[in-house]
Amino acid sequence: MRDFNVPKREEVSTSNQAIFDNLKKAVGFVPNLYATYAHSENALANYLALSNAKTSLSAKEKEVVNLAVSQVNDCSYCLAAHTAIGKMNGFTDNQILELRSGKASFDTKLNALARLAKNITENRGATDEAVIADFFSAGWSKENLVDTIVLVGDKTISNYLHKTTDVPVDFPAAQTLETIEA
Repeated sequence: MRDFNVPKREEVSTSNQAIFDNLKKAVGFVPNLYATYAHSENALANYLALSNAKTSLSAKEKEVVNLAVSQVNDCSYCLAAHTAIGKMNGFTDNQILELRSGKASFDTKLNALARLAKNITENRGATDEAVIADFFSAGWSKENLVDTIVLVGDKTISNYLHKTTDVPVDFPAAQTLETIEA
């Protein structure tokens, strides 16, 4: 593990302390990855503004993207966090595993979204035309496409922060993804 500390409330700026207080009220604790953003005066507020910005995707649809992207980027922290959030949004354990693999056999529209998120991430934005066509055929709009790309970027930021800092995961560990046939 890298020697990268998770800052405590008294170690961060006054503005970040206020954000810590709000997170503690809303979530019950300050997740280690959010605390790590607070090494920067502005990064935590900027990231939360991006993450909580209005979008055409529902909370459940956002979790589809978060799970697929975090799996491609192999981020143990985000997989653990979004497995918990996915369950809160009504996904079963098996559905979460499938979403992480970039599929959703249980829902045609979510399947197209999961495939798109996985493909964008794997190909660093050089998305396969067939995947985009399937996305639109499933009933998604150009607005949804743009919002999905923004969400891929949002989740990639957190994935990279954790992969670089390797701060301790403070959510229940995500189940190991078994190979699911494509």
